[in-house]
This record gives sequence, C-alpha cells and structure tokens, in this order.
Amino acid sequence: MQKYDLIVIGSGPAGQRAAINGAKLGKKVAVIEKREVVGGSCVNTGTIPSKTMREAVLHLSGYPYQSVYGMNYRVKEKITMSDLSFRVQHVIKTEIDVTQAQLSRNEVEVLVGSASFIDPHHVRLQNARGQVYELEGNVIVIATGTKPAESPTVPLNNKTIINSDHIFDLPSLPKTLIVVGGGVIGVEYASMFSALGVRAILIEKRPRLLEFADSEIIEALCYHLRDNRVTLRLNEEVASVEEMSDGSVVANLESNKKVVGDALLYAVGRQGNVEDLNLAAAGLEADSRGRIPVDNQYRTKQPHIFAVGDVIGFPSLASVSMEQGRMAVGHAFGAQMVSDPANYPYGIYTIPEISFVGKTEEQLTDEDVPYEVGLAYYREIARGQIRGDTTGRLKIIFHRETREILGVHIIGEGASELLHIGQAVMILKGKVDYFVNTVFNYPTLAECYKAAAFNGLNKLAKVQHLK
Repeated sequence: MQKYDLIVIGSGPAGQRAAINGAKLGKKVAVIEKREVVGGSCVNTGTIPSKTMREAVLHLSGYPYQSVYGMNYRVKEKITMSDLSFRVQHVIKTEIDVTQAQLSRNEVEVLVGSASFIDPHHVRLQNARGQVYELEGNVIVIATGTKPAESPTVPLNNKTIINSDHIFDLPSLPKTLIVVGGGVIGVEYASMFSALGVRAILIEKRPRLLEFADSEIIEALCYHLRDNRVTLRLNEEVASVEEMSDGSVVANLESNKKVVGDALLYAVGRQGNVEDLNLAAAGLEADSRGRIPVDNQYRTKQPHIFAVGDVIGFPSLASVSMEQGRMAVGHAFGAQMVSDPANYPYGIYTIPEISFVGKTEEQLTDEDVPYEVGLAYYREIARGQIRGDTTGRLKIIFHRETREILGVHIIGEGASELLHIGQAVMILKGKVDYFVNTVFNYPTLAECYKAAAFNGLNKLAKVQHLK
C-alpha cells in the first residue's frame, strides 16, 4: 500500500492548485485523475474550450469590427464547426502539457484511474486495465468537479440535442439553435452562436438572466443579445423535447408554446461528480445536486477530508476553484492562509463580456449602505472608438461618505482584464479619488475609470451643493 501526506482526487484547477501547494509545503502528494489527460473539465470540455471557441468566433465572424466596416464584414464567409474546433484542440493540447509539466516539476505523482473511498483514510484506485491499488492519505482533497446535469424530458443524442460537453459534436452550424438554461454556460453559448449568424432562442424559467450580477449590466447584455437576434423566453420552462422526422428539434414549453430549431443545447445546471466516490465509506454525503457541504476552511464533516471547486457549488469559477484548492491545503497543514471571497472577481465570457467585483447596487440597497455610482461609456473613450466597441460601459460604486470603492461592474470587450485595476484599488481600500488623481495611458480603455470617477464625484458635488 502506498502512503501519502496528501491525496487529491481530480486534476482540474482546484485539484491542481491543491496538489502544488501540498508539494510546496514539502509533502508527499498524489493526484488521482479519471481521464487519461490532466486538467479536468476546465481544460478538456469546459472553460478553456468555450473561451477559445469565443475567440475563434470573434475572429472568424469579424463581429468586433462590424460597427466600423458594416454588418456584412466577415473574415471567413462559410464558418464550419471544424474551423472552431481547430483552434480549440491546439489550445487544449498546450494547456494539458503545461499542467503536466507543472505537476511533474513539483514531484506530484499523477495516478490515472477511478477513485473510491474504502474508509476515511484509504482510497481504492482502479485503472482502465482493471488493476486495483490501495492508497492511504493523511489528508484527502476531493476536487472531482461537475458534469452537465441531465433531464428525463431532454433525450440527448449528441448530434442535434446536446449538452455543453458535446458542443463540437454538432455536425454543422445550425440555422436556429434552442438554448435551454439562462445560466452562465447557456448565455455564453447563445451569444457566441448569435455572433456567427445563428438565430438563438434562449429559454430560462427565471424572470431574469444571471441574477447574481448587477441588474443594469444584465439589462445592457439583454439589449445586445436581442439586438443580435437572440430571442429571450424568460419565465418559461421546457416540458419535453422531441426529435422530428425531418431532423429538426421541438421544445414543448409548460405554457403550451412550441419552439422549433435545428439543434438544442441543454445547459440547465451541473451535477457534482460524486457517484463513484463511495462517500458513505468515508462518512460523507452529498446533496441531490452532488454538492459536498464544507465549512469556511473547505473541511467536510471529516476534519482531514476537504472538498474544493465546483463540487462544493457556487460560484463554480475556475479562478475561485484554484484559490479554494490552495487555501484548503494550507489550512490542512497549518499554513497561514489569507483570502477574502468578497474580493473574488467574476468573469462571464458572453459577447460582449461581463466582469465584476464587490457589491451590486441591489445588495447595497438591501443593506442600507449610502452609495453613489460613476458611469463611463466606451463610446466616449478614444480607445472604444478605435476598437469599434461603442457599446461597453464601466460602473464604479463607491461609499457616499468614505468614498471607498464598493464594487466595479463592466460590460464590453476586455472587461475581465480591465476589472483588475478596480479590484486592486478596492482591496487596498482605495478611494474613488485615486482614479481622478492617476494618469492613465492614452488611448486606453483604462481611462474609463477616470471618466467614471469624475461622473460619480460630480453627482456627489451636486448633492452637497443642494445642502
């Protein structure tokens, strides 16, 4: 039997960072990965493929430049699924190599096979050849991630009725795509396909998309989606899906409407990968969505077993999963760890993209916090005109009395990069005046911070003048 200080189950962003931190702390570490390749869903089917596809879509469709060169501008006239997957496969291969090299450089042992608990300290590993090994771990981290949720009402055929793992199995670009689910994955893919000229119909049972984001930013996103011929069917639920003899797909809604398309993407939630783990043997259990409950140090009911990443639920972001993996292992081995989830950024890679950090206006209103808002529009900034993105906007929310930054919300190309300036100022307890007194390169989108700060402070000055 092999003994380890740390066993990590899963090699996605959470598992990878957990293992690396264990190695940096001088521990003997093993990572168990079910696939033949490392990286988990993030690298192989999720974050990396979808974000790479987004870049391919933006480039080949010429979408970012259509406001300058006209709506008919295209880099490539007939875009195929293989055009999109060509770039994706290249990036996936590189990311797998980078992850593999990092684990091997840090002397982390990678074991390929399926893991299940024998008892709280022992794990059974079965590889593809049926060989079985027993491993012992002082500390065990569960980082098995999630898979797309399934529904008996949606019979997937991995050709015209698919989930996000099988997006590249579409034989060709559909003329009309039905997207069921208005969460991050559904909205991202609906916006990508619509940029390619596909008519997307987005069905969501809640009254608005992405309820955790700032409502003004989401309103702006919905405007852009509709402007790009996406049909939003909110407050609607799918009762059943059927494949017709002519190859088309019909979604029957609870409201008795019928929605017809060439293909359907089912993107309603994800399920934790826990069914093979035999959690009961470790004295653990998951909820109906396969999520494992943890405390604020990511410990499960067993103090030496931790769970991190998507398998513990919201926010299910690769960046947050990495931090959770790092933090959990630090806590496990008594290292000093400091990280505040309130300062974690969100990036939603729709077209246009959205990124935010801190509180929304809705949260601050509920908490009775006195705040003011400063807004800047890309169209008023030279770089916005140069790039052809005249739809973006940046919003700074700051405290009316202390002037400290409470939140930054951006929609527009480059939002997820631009956000980190505001994030740094917010974490360092900077005031909105910082942006007024700082010189930004010209022309850049970063100037939006200065314009937004002036806008907010002008409103403040008017109110004080009235007093």
